[in-house]
Amino acid sequence: MAEQLWFTALLNHALAGPVTVLLRGLHVEPQYPKAPISNAVAMEFLVFGFLILIFLLVRSRLSVDNPGGLQHVFEGAHGFISGQAHEIIGHGSDKFVGYLTTLGFFILLCNLLGLIPGFESPTGSPVVPLGCAVLTFVYYHAAGIKKQGLWQYAKHFAGPMPALAILMVPIEIVSHTARMLSLTVRLYANMFAGDLVTMVFFSLIPIGLPIVFMGLHLGVSIIQTYVFVLLAMIYLQGAVAEAH
Repeated sequence: MAEQLWFTALLNHALAGPVTVLLRGLHVEPQYPKAPISNAVAMEFLVFGFLILIFLLVRSRLSVDNPGGLQHVFEGAHGFISGQAHEIIGHGSDKFVGYLTTLGFFILLCNLLGLIPGFESPTGSPVVPLGCAVLTFVYYHAAGIKKQGLWQYAKHFAGPMPALAILMVPIEIVSHTARMLSLTVRLYANMFAGDLVTMVFFSLIPIGLPIVFMGLHLGVSIIQTYVFVLLAMIYLQGAVAEAH
């Protein structure tokens, strides 16, 4: 069994029994029944809980006349993503900004969590990036179906000519499925490598030099968050565009 972080051990101590029963009810046998919650899942729930608290805090302190610093941060992030979405998706992009902003904050905090001693980036495990990728995959297809209707949306998989449908449909299915793989591998590989390099240099030279790699980790975290959200916008634009 992999070494548990302190927060993971705390969750397993409190919830191992119910979680094991739930997994077995879903016909999934946990590898470690006494510790079914992995570090990645524990860190993911920690980020989720933190975001809920922050969102509630910001909501309770919203002010037009005297906005606080935290409100400025969230308004700035929301405005940035809103502007990017308007440029890429176009008219009607506002309805997608809530999802894109939440996705961005979640991935960013997951990426940055590894900089805090005693924690690790859940995006350094393939399960969490895969979950974000699958959710985005379902979301943009659902948006396309809602905008155009199931039949009209499905037609663009067949290509511009009916005669090419037998060739285009498999290609489009593989292409869209590969998007999930691309989103997952890109985020996972970068964060796993960043965490690994930082830990190696901390173990070899615990003072001074690791700070440089922590700065690189910070930069990679921000860039990978932006790339993930940007690709989600591009996929949404393709799904809701009038002409294909």
